[in-house]
Amino acid sequence: MRMTIKHMSKRILIADDDPVIRHLVISVVAKLGYVPVIVNDGREAFSLLNADADFKAAILDMSMPYLEGLDLIRYMRTEKRLMRIPVVLITAGQSIKLMADSFAAGATAFLPKPFTPDQLQRLLRMLLAPKMPTARAA
Repeated sequence: MRMTIKHMSKRILIADDDPVIRHLVISVVAKLGYVPVIVNDGREAFSLLNADADFKAAILDMSMPYLEGLDLIRYMRTEKRLMRIPVVLITAGQSIKLMADSFAAGATAFLPKPFTPDQLQRLLRMLLAPKMPTARAA
């Protein structure tokens, strides 16, 4: 299937090595009207991002084979063409330090596992909502 320009601009990268989590995330992303682009590990995500930066968002697992989610985020934040992509980091870890490390690396949002489809849906709606222009003082 060939993607139209309209579909390409509505893509969300999903990188997770757990098939159950991938399935849950794919269903939420599709339900919101976005096109899920799925990779199984950090190395695949890195290769894809090097070739193509046209994503509305990225949902990355913290612990993946070959390249960890935090390292991938750090890389994205050093590349001008990838900086604008909001990144949701999902992880089984739930410590305050892990959350702080995620935001320090450049994550836009932190979502600990287990999470519900509704929690992910609300988070994505908030991240992907059209930005309101800011008011300027006269």
